[in-house]
Amino acid sequence: AAETGAANTVDPFGGAYAVEAATNRIEDEARALLARIDAAGGTLAAIEQGLIQRDIQESAYRAQQQIDSGERIVVGVNRFAVEADGAGIETLTIDPELEAAQIVRLRQVRAAREQARWSAAVDAVRTVALGTDNLVPPIIEAVEASATVGEISDALRGVFGEHREIDA
Repeated sequence: AAETGAANTVDPFGGAYAVEAATNRIEDEARALLARIDAAGGTLAAIEQGLIQRDIQESAYRAQQQIDSGERIVVGVNRFAVEADGAGIETLTIDPELEAAQIVRLRQVRAAREQARWSAAVDAVRTVALGTDNLVPPIIEAVEASATVGEISDALRGVFGEHREIDA
């Protein structure tokens, strides 16, 4: 209730005014954002200009400022937090023996797979990624041909590249 603001209205669903007002505000803000994207020349142009990424960064910055100042409530973070018992956060550690065993299994899969089928399946992922067809069927075929997630990802990165932060 504290995060949503529902507690700020005596009866938030009485006559649904509070819900309607919130919905109208969200719709107006969404329309304004879409109009800015259209004015920039469309989605692709807005991405290329860094407009969308900049808006996301600015929004995140404003939200964090509101959280830090207490203006925006995040239950468990800046309000109603439970004091920690002093214990640190337990992090996942991988047993070196388990890692070594996984490497052996990966090498076995690569050695046992039918190379021609694997190669054709990964090539099909790359080829379909260059066009507009659905990528799911060739990815499934690649998995069934024992391609690894990394190999499939490499094929997709070869076509689409990697996301790089735009310096604004």
